Amino acid sequence: MKRLLNCDTSDLARMGRRERLDAIEASEGRVIVQELSLFRDTMMLEPISDPEVACAFGADLILLNAFDCEHPHIAGIDCEPAETIRTLKRYTGRLVGLNLEPVGDSATLGEQEDMPAGRAGTVENALRARDLGFDFILLTGNPGTGVDNAAILKAVRSMHEAVGDTMMIFAGKMHAAGSKDEAGVNIVSRDMVRAFADAGADVILLPAPGTVPGVTFEFVHDMVSYIHSLGKLSLTAIGTSQEGASAATIEQIALMCKMTGTDLHHVGDAGVGGLNPENLMAYSIAIRGKRHTYLRMARSINR
Repeated sequence: MKRLLNCDTSDLARMGRRERLDAIEASEGRVIVQELSLFRDTMMLEPISDPEVACAFGADLILLNAFDCEHPHIAGIDCEPAETIRTLKRYTGRLVGLNLEPVGDSATLGEQEDMPAGRAGTVENALRARDLGFDFILLTGNPGTGVDNAAILKAVRSMHEAVGDTMMIFAGKMHAAGSKDEAGVNIVSRDMVRAFADAGADVILLPAPGTVPGVTFEFVHDMVSYIHSLGKLSLTAIGTSQEGASAATIEQIALMCKMTGTDLHHVGDAGVGGLNPENLMAYSIAIRGKRHTYLRMARSINR
């Protein structure tokens, strides 16, 4: 088995869910997930899609935010809707996932945002995502949606049963998502980590140190260690627009995340214009150096 760090496109295509998780773990904290926003039907470098740009700057996995499973579309990917994700994977040679959002019943801060049915964290959307060709699902919430941990937990259980044998399931919140009771360090607890793991989550998401008020390096380090003790992988996430901060800030967050012991590093979708390629590359160089960064950037998708 290769480390995902060294995988060619042909290696990824031959791997099943378990082999991909093992390849991530073997990479020792050097795998980058770039999230990309589909809220606006725009391209940073028209006619090239934003996922293609992200892959050119070192992303290992692509995560689509606000993808509508009932109406598949990505700006710059021109094909039949049902072939959107398979076409994107053919263009990029990467594993591709999407956010699905299980809205809960907890009190929200501010006005709750409306959400299309195709973004909801339902089994029906999980099955649609599988059939479209996605490789993983992240159960999480955008600002103002009111997604809470109880709803995420319920969705993990149902999706693990429906698609967990073929798709990786990620779960957790990178910010409060509008939930009044799940802000700051209350975003996640050991009990909830254990519940996600027992329900079938493969990867558990935590806010990156320094991205959410009160979420310190020590807090995340403790949570990552606990996640590993349960036999699961961790993903630290920048979900607070700091993906658009200075390169020095990005490098500091990257090194703190590496020191927590995390397996995957998430870079958010809220940079100016939705993507900050230079910061993505700066993050990559900080956690794995120029050698592995340039190898990922230069590796042909035809290998």
